[in-house]
Amino acid sequence: MNEFRIFLLSPASCAGERARIILREEAEFPLALRLRSEAGAPIGEAFRFLSGLYFRGKLDYANAFARPPAGVPGVLVITASRGLWRAEQPVTTRDLRAFARVPIDAGEPRYRRPLARDASRLAEEAGDRCEVVLLGSVATGKYLDVLLGAFGTRLLFPEEFVGRGDMSRGGLMLRRVAEGRELTYVPVEGAARRGHRPPKLERRA
Repeated sequence: MNEFRIFLLSPASCAGERARIILREEAEFPLALRLRSEAGAPIGEAFRFLSGLYFRGKLDYANAFARPPAGVPGVLVITASRGLWRAEQPVTTRDLRAFARVPIDAGEPRYRRPLARDASRLAEEAGDRCEVVLLGSVATGKYLDVLLGAFGTRLLFPEEFVGRGDMSRGGLMLRRVAEGRELTYVPVEGAARRGHRPPKLERRA
């Protein structure tokens, strides 16, 4: 087991139905009001609303099991155009609208360049004894094409994610948090990233 471990969380969609709800000028619930203020709200909290169970699972899981080196954040969120942000970094409606205009595509320079810059910096700051776990899809290259260049064999993902949909992954992570038990991490390089859908999670009492 490596001495240190940090987590990278794939982003929530800023262009879906839940984004339209939270970005409405008429929205009066507390999170919407905070996002419209200059102070904003933590990006982790905003993405938790936008993505529901899946991002809630990623955020709670990462906060529970991160073991970062001194001076390095344990939980970072991938953004569409601003690279990597700490999960507690404030975001505003202005930021969310800007994210919605940039596709998460490795061929999109507005997405790729900031992410590559921040990933390279993080790889240097975290050092060789720190594993980096991606909590997000590894079935496509939209994250991996950039992150592998920075982290190489240190880039891991949960083996149990293979074949599961987003909701199943979210539920699984929340269960593991409640149990205090981590998933099995395997290197992205050379791993099977697609597979048969595993059995549904058993209903909890």
